[in-house]
Formats: sequence, C-alpha cells, structure tokens
Amino acid sequence: MSTLPNMNWSYPTAVRFGVGRIKELADAVKAAGMSNPLLVTDPGLAGLPMVADVIADLKSAGLKAAVFSEVKPNPIDKNIEAGVAAYKAGGHDGVIAFGGGSGLDAGKLIAFMSGQSRPIWDFEDIGDWWTRADENGIAPIVAVPTTAGTGSEVGRAGVVTNSETHTKKVIFHPKMLPETVICDPELTAGMPRMITIGTGMDALAHCLEAYSSPFYHPMSEGIAVEGIRLSLENLPKVAADGNDLEARGHMMSAAAMGAVAFQKGLGAIHSLSHPVGALYDTHHGMTNAVFMPYVLQFNKAAIEDKFGRLAGFLGIEGGYQGILDTILKLRADLDVPHTLAGLNVGDEKRDLIAEMAIVDPTAGGNPVKLTKEGALEIFDKALSGEV
Repeated sequence: MSTLPNMNWSYPTAVRFGVGRIKELADAVKAAGMSNPLLVTDPGLAGLPMVADVIADLKSAGLKAAVFSEVKPNPIDKNIEAGVAAYKAGGHDGVIAFGGGSGLDAGKLIAFMSGQSRPIWDFEDIGDWWTRADENGIAPIVAVPTTAGTGSEVGRAGVVTNSETHTKKVIFHPKMLPETVICDPELTAGMPRMITIGTGMDALAHCLEAYSSPFYHPMSEGIAVEGIRLSLENLPKVAADGNDLEARGHMMSAAAMGAVAFQKGLGAIHSLSHPVGALYDTHHGMTNAVFMPYVLQFNKAAIEDKFGRLAGFLGIEGGYQGILDTILKLRADLDVPHTLAGLNVGDEKRDLIAEMAIVDPTAGGNPVKLTKEGALEIFDKALSGEV
C-alpha cells in the first residue's frame, strides 16, 4: 500500500526573462486585455526615471496609464483600500504590479480586491477561504519585479499587515497569479547595496526553508536546491558590483525559484520575521537574514542529513556544519547584522513576538514543531548572537 500523500501542486505563469525585456511591457499589457492599467509601485520608485520611461512607453503604444504609489515598505490594509479607490476612480481595467515585494504584493492585492464586496481578511490563506472571492471581480495583472527577493511576481498570494492588530496576513487566490511577468535584470541594477543584500537574502531564505520543509513536493525541493546555489554564488557578486547584469539575472531567477519552491512550505525564519517586521517595520529580507542561522540550529536534528546531501551538491565540505559556516561567512561579508540589535529590535516584545510566530501560517512548514518555548529560544539567541 502506498504511503505517498495526496498533494496539490501549482507552477507559475509566463515569464519574459532577459536584459531589455521591459520594452515588451506594452505588448504584455495589451495581451492581458488592458487598455488603461494602474501601475502600482512604492514611493521610492515612483519618482525615478524608470517609472517615467515605462509610462511614456505605455502611452506611446496607445495605452492610458496612471501611477499609484501610496504603499508602505510593509503594505497595510489602508494602502490596499486607497489603491482600490484610485483604481475605480480612474476607470482602470488591470494592474501593473511594479517594484519590490511591497509594490508587487500591493498591486496584486489591489487587482484582487477591485471587484470584491467582502473585507480583505475574509480571503486569508486558511483552508478554502479563497473560494469566497468573486473570480469575475479580479482584475488582470502583469508583474514587473525591480528587486531579486520575494519572488511575488510568480506567486498567487500577497502579504498585508492589519493596521489594527499589527499582524501580517497572507491573502490567497489562484487568480492573483500575474498573467505575464517581465524579469529584466537592468531594472535591478540601480538598487542600493543594502537593498540588494536584503532582498537577496530573502530569496536564499525562501529556498532554504522550502528545502528544509518536511512536506512532500519533490519538484519544488529540486528547484530550491538550485535556487540556493544561485543565491550563494551570485549574491556576493551583485553586492560587490551592482552593474553585473549576469549575476543580477541569476538572482532574479533565484528569487522566482524561491517563490515557486516555497509551495512546499516555509518555517520559523519567516514566522519570526513576520511579527518583527509588523511590529518594528524592519526590512523583511534583512530580518530573515538575521534569524537564518539561529533557526537552522534550532532545526538541526531534523535537517542534518538533508543538508549533507545539499552540501554535496553545492561542493561545500563538512555537511550541515559546512553550510551553516558558509551562511555565517556570507552574512558577515555582506554586513548583515549578526543580532536583532542591528535592526533596532529589543526584548520588550519578545513574548508577543513568540505568540504571533507560532500562529503565523508559515510556522506549519518548520521541520521541528514551533512552540512558544521554541520561538522564545530562537528569538533570545538572535538577541544574544549565540549560534
């Protein structure tokens, strides 16, 4: 009798990858059935030449277009509400989600909520809550990442913070998956070094946690392995030279691969990072980077054998310990804070963070069951720096 579990698997959408592919945005928008898209991005990008150039290209192709950029680094529900209001006021018929994780998630959520009558929290990624949505009310989406981190461009969900409870929620629906993605490494070349590092560490965290998750998904596990290799080899290169377009391209691939891989599950890196980000407004990827070695050590007994195989593939000696040492060296070389103090996070909310971590939806994928005591243990070590 077979012991194989029944699982539901899904893989991403059409991706136009390569240098200069942003020039194909108008074609992708038209193919998605849009004539008047709303480009959703963050305030930092909204004033840059790349956005002005994109809007000019769209208009020269006979499309109307407007920009919405009232998006926080960790998007909140009020950002989505304001975006939906702008979408309706402008008579828009689709969304271009443009930017890093915040712009991508906000754009997807605005498109999703543009035709819904129920509150956004009714569509949290719990059971079959997604079936509550009116599919006909979901606007088409074209995604354009400008960072290499979250991989939200190939995802079917968006993360948004409840401004009243200060908790991050994952909103899911299959039709939130963009119809087309344009991955142009040139768009990431202008990223500041620390944003490059933080987003790159996010991609690495996605791949590491997906690989570590005990759930059965061999296709995503294989993708995670290659995503780890690309991240470890190319993140130092893009941190040293932001104009290395080949390395930038590999990091964009790693980011998308991480998002595909984490269908298999995430874990305590993310479940601790989410409440810290919601309560302290820290950069998500950099918060993941801080927690990474402490969570790996917490999970050591459950992942040690798997990491031995991973080390062989990566050409790293020493099995699990060799990979941990590689990650610690990478963090140090890239000026990632070794402790939470580097993110201005103290112990005043440690109990609340632990309580939030164990109910975060990502906690279920951790290879060692995450209890409050376990979350406190990891948090305290991330405070003290004891690996």
